[in-house]
Parts: sequence; structure tokens; C-alpha cells
Amino acid sequence: MELNGVPLHPLIVHAVVVLGPLAALTGLAYAFVPRWRWLLRWPLVVLAVVTAAAAVLATQSGEALLESRPELEPLVEEHEERGELLRNVALGYALVSLLAAWALGGVSALASGRGARETRLGIPVMALLTDGAVALGVCLFLAGDSGARAVWG
Repeated sequence: MELNGVPLHPLIVHAVVVLGPLAALTGLAYAFVPRWRWLLRWPLVVLAVVTAAAAVLATQSGEALLESRPELEPLVEEHEERGELLRNVALGYALVSLLAAWALGGVSALASGRGARETRLGIPVMALLTDGAVALGVCLFLAGDSGARAVWG
């Protein structure tokens, strides 16, 4: 997979590197600042889903790059494992973000207050969203660090 002769993997990875931390930080703000939930609900869902899609594409393009250059396998073995873990965590985080957007209410921007919804799942979903955001951040760091070590030594 190439774009104008450049492997697609490093290009897609940058989407994950930029959007992943934004998704994690948005999730933390959504969990801990109820008065911002009305504003952050859709950005959280969009960032989490786009990050997960980019992580899947990065994994697929990385596998294609490795197939075209098998001599790189010893260098990228750890990065490949951490990238697959990141993909799985990003997919899980997207699901948790969807659950949080549904389950966690908060004050509404509407004068009537309509749109604010609380469920009995509030605290467990906040904990799940927080854990997911931290896990996403850690996996982003680990996959990025191992990729940089593979490229730059």
C-alpha cells in the first residue's frame, strides 16, 4: 500500500498519533466534567470512532509494508505486537465512548434542560471511560515508542 511511492503506514500512523490523544483527553473531560458533556458528546464519539478506524488501517498498512519488505521483520516484531494491541484497545475505546455518550447525562445547553439524561450506570461507565482513555494513551505511547525505535534505532 503506497501513495505516490511513499508507504501508506507512516502516513496513517500520524492520524492515530494526533487523534488518539485527543480522543483520550476528550473522554477524560467527558467523564469528569458533567457540565461539558452536552458539548463533548459528539466530539468524543467521532474522535473515538475515527481513531479506531485509523488504528485498523494503520495495522493493515503495516502488515502490507512488512509483506513487501520481509527483511524488516526482526526490527518491527515488538512494534507489530504493540500496534495490534493499540488497534484492539482503540476499538474497545470506541465502544466504551458510545456507551458513555448514551449512559452519561449532564446539564443540557437547552434552556428546558431536555436532553440531560442520567442512568444508573453513571459511576461504572465513568470508570470504564477513564480506564479506556488511560489504556489508549499508554498503548499509543508504547506502539509509537517501539515504532520509533525500529525506525531510528
